[in-house]
Amino acid sequence: MRILLARHGETPWNAEGRYQGQEDIPLSPVGEGQARALGERLREVSITRAVASPLRRARYTAELALGQRDLPLTLDPGLMEIAHGTWEGLLASEIRETDPERLRQWREAPHEVLMPEGESLQHVLDRAWPAFARATEGLGDGDTLLVVAHDAVNRVLLCKILGIPLAQLWGFRQAPTTINLLEGPDVDHLEVVRLNDCSHHTALFGEAVHRAL
Repeated sequence: MRILLARHGETPWNAEGRYQGQEDIPLSPVGEGQARALGERLREVSITRAVASPLRRARYTAELALGQRDLPLTLDPGLMEIAHGTWEGLLASEIRETDPERLRQWREAPHEVLMPEGESLQHVLDRAWPAFARATEGLGDGDTLLVVAHDAVNRVLLCKILGIPLAQLWGFRQAPTTINLLEGPDVDHLEVVRLNDCSHHTALFGEAVHRAL
């Protein structure tokens, strides 16, 4: 089976550098354009099943990516973004004033951080991996699954697939509406074929880096 693991498009908070977590922030006009570009890129791809986070930035990205296909979209709360707790809505500069040590640790040892009134990366993996596995149930060799989730969710899933520790979370990027192509006979035997492919809307050296994760 083939899995297209995508991230949602840009939101106003992404552009501003605000931590959004599980706040239900919509796509910005830029994000809508990115999602439509993803849909155009996937227009000729036969998609068997589509699953997304219920947060509207992911849901709407999935809907635009599916385009005119007569295919139901399943929403799974296990794919929701990490809960940043009291950080949600804040800029990194604001967090640095009130919670500097945790912010430093989040950048240097993210696997050790429990968000204030929120989650850890292990919490995210513990709920996202079963959701990801559910999405693949019953798929065969010729099937293609589209999953639209979030930055941290994609990163923890990819860490597990690549067999690397969560401490290496910052070792790769997840751009808005990026595609990660995974292939394998089942969810426990996947290979990463493409990683952070956002060429449908961004030049090779033009990726925007969002700092709020």
